[in-house]
Amino acid sequence: MKKEKDYIQDIAEIRSMMERSSKFLSLSGWAGIMAGIYALAGALAAYKIYDFNPGTIGNSINSENSSYPDLYFIVLLALIILILALGTAVYVSYRAANKREEKLWNTTSKRLLMNMTIPLIAGGILILILISKGMIAYVPPISLLFYGLALYSGGNFTYQEVRVMGLVQICLGLISSYFVEYGLIFWALGFGVIHIIYGIYMQYKYEK
Repeated sequence: MKKEKDYIQDIAEIRSMMERSSKFLSLSGWAGIMAGIYALAGALAAYKIYDFNPGTIGNSINSENSSYPDLYFIVLLALIILILALGTAVYVSYRAANKREEKLWNTTSKRLLMNMTIPLIAGGILILILISKGMIAYVPPISLLFYGLALYSGGNFTYQEVRVMGLVQICLGLISSYFVEYGLIFWALGFGVIHIIYGIYMQYKYEK
């Protein structure tokens, strides 16, 4: 007869198999750390090189500073940061999936992507509308808020810590929408510092 310890081990293995089939577990802490570094570098470059501070540019279509001359370069810089972060996430997730002998693109990853894509697309469209109206001050809060909603929604299909980070980003977005003059600081805190803390925690907990 099997010992009690053997039954516990069997149950743990079954639970692990069910979790792998229902959750995307190939996220790497390094992806969060690198995304945070990219965000902090981008925020520093925007502030130092282009003297970008959304809170002082204007928050209405009637603002005299709504036509910020270097806004094109700021948008380009944001796109570069996004591409670097996504590229790094895909690369490290691909390596993690190979290590687990799993496919990166499967039913669970498709569900994760779909649940995150809808809030991100909605937020992106709203951000473009705000930029077109000269309401630059509200871009950082909106980006944090919708990114947090995307993480919280996608967290159902991956580690629970992703949902927690989503709630943190939502809170930062709401707070920064009131203190719009510190928008760049909140953006750097959310996309930079929080990502790095999350990445270090995930690296220590799941990949040490």
